[in-house]
Amino acid sequence: MKRVTIIHGWGMNPGSVWIPWLKKELETKGIYVQTPEMPNTDAPEIEHWVKELEKNIDEEDDNYLVGHSIGCQTIMRYLENKPDKIKIKGVLFVAGWLTLNDVGNPEDEAIAKPWVETPIDLKKIKTKSKFISIFSDDDPYVPEENWKKFQELGEVIIEDKKGHIEGPLPSIIKSIEKLMTTKE
Repeated sequence: MKRVTIIHGWGMNPGSVWIPWLKKELETKGIYVQTPEMPNTDAPEIEHWVKELEKNIDEEDDNYLVGHSIGCQTIMRYLENKPDKIKIKGVLFVAGWLTLNDVGNPEDEAIAKPWVETPIDLKKIKTKSKFISIFSDDDPYVPEENWKKFQELGEVIIEDKKGHIEGPLPSIIKSIEKLMTTKE
């Protein structure tokens, strides 16, 4: 069975941004979609978010992962240590980041610090799945330097003037369809 797990961003929930739209679009195609509520969303912690994602993976299914913002980092950190028996057939990152522009206040800087400063092994992650990443050319949080890093994983799409990509985009659906139809 094809299973899509969508991981929302920091300060968000499964009803935020384009997640309900994407869930509905995929379900109309007969795809099982889950949108877990990540813990302590206003002050996300790496360990807790990765554990929550792990609970939502079924080793019997063909798993596809979609992340928004910090949800992308959650997926990357999960993939670093994923058991080989679990099949992750494709990953879509939307407005993902490894570095951030100024987040605005010292409290948020402290929350972001471990996410930014704890290294991620992109070479190791690249061996775990197929990847497509979508960015916007005017994202206030995600500096352009991230695009090049995500290109190390796979295809990168740059949208025009979509901010932190909080609304539905045709490229999100097209990218998932591409991941589901492209051979490994």
